Amino acid sequence: MTEESMQVPARESRVVAGWSGRLFEDFSPGDIYYHPFGKTVTESDNQSFTLMTQNVAKTHVDRNFAKATEFGLPLVNSAFTLALVTGQSTIDLSMNVFANMGWDEVRMPSPVYEGDTIYSRSKVLSTRASKSRPNLGLVTVATEGFNQDNKIVVSYRRTFMVYRQGHLPGSGSARPDETTLPSIADFQ
Repeated sequence: MTEESMQVPARESRVVAGWSGRLFEDFSPGDIYYHPFGKTVTESDNQSFTLMTQNVAKTHVDRNFAKATEFGLPLVNSAFTLALVTGQSTIDLSMNVFANMGWDEVRMPSPVYEGDTIYSRSKVLSTRASKSRPNLGLVTVATEGFNQDNKIVVSYRRTFMVYRQGHLPGSGSARPDETTLPSIADFQ
């Protein structure tokens, strides 16, 4: 092959849609999503969240106190862990949420320590059309957060209302004119 034959022929530009989230019809019971982002929890994350929420538990903010417990280290605030894993699941589950209906059966089977990296996954348990809002559907999932050693650190069920196809508000976002972008012909 010559260098000339390896060149890609010039074509017109196209707008490629980015990920815009799932709608009600995209969910099927039994689907499992491994959410793509992990997060290493820092001391600052734990201290800031604990103090911001006025949680006075010494085990989160007092290293000397925590050293004297059976854990030997500060524990990460469990409400932070729940919020983190819920946030990690948003990209796959609830980018197009109308309302979060609640969490059920929240469990914290293993402690989270500063320096742990948390990942998450969810399984769709059920879907149903909303009886009162025909533009929405309800989705119930089981979500688990796990650490770098694959230990489950949080589990819960969550139900949320999500828009149905054709009912997502504001889907026609404003965009500037693409003519300000460079021509691909200049780089061929």
